[in-house]
Amino acid sequence: MSKSHHFLLLFPAFIFVAGLSKADQSIISQLQPQPLESFNLSIIQNVGSCYYTVVVTTSCSSPRYTRDQISIAFGDAYGNQIYAPRLDDPSTGTFERCSSDTFQISGPCAYQICYVYLYRSGPDGWKPDTVEISGYYSRTVTFTYDTYIPGDVWYGFNWCQNASSALQ
Repeated sequence: MSKSHHFLLLFPAFIFVAGLSKADQSIISQLQPQPLESFNLSIIQNVGSCYYTVVVTTSCSSPRYTRDQISIAFGDAYGNQIYAPRLDDPSTGTFERCSSDTFQISGPCAYQICYVYLYRSGPDGWKPDTVEISGYYSRTVTFTYDTYIPGDVWYGFNWCQNASSALQ
């Protein structure tokens, strides 16, 4: 292939990357977990009786085990929030490197789960790979972290269309 053909093959890729708008860049950044500036746990309802299966897979590059305290909060775009403090249990090997832990969490009935935040407090550090959530009214959704969770901050994803009202 001549050099001019190589240019013709690379030119469309350059145009695509150079042409990303700020909105496109914002969408790409939503694929990465973000810290949440404020999170109001007091608005969590204790209405309804739905169960959720949450599967947390810990990365193989995480510490061998963690004594950190791990909490989770997730919900839908309609303000239905589910909160589970202290998923961790070091005596049972929860959140060990290269492992998956499954939790049954009860809470208010939510529609499609579109956000999840993890909270970590402790000295060890912890790196989840994925968090998979399924519920009766929600198809299974997987959030890919693949990064260390910073300490003492809610950290995660918000893919809700009506994001501002879901977390206020």
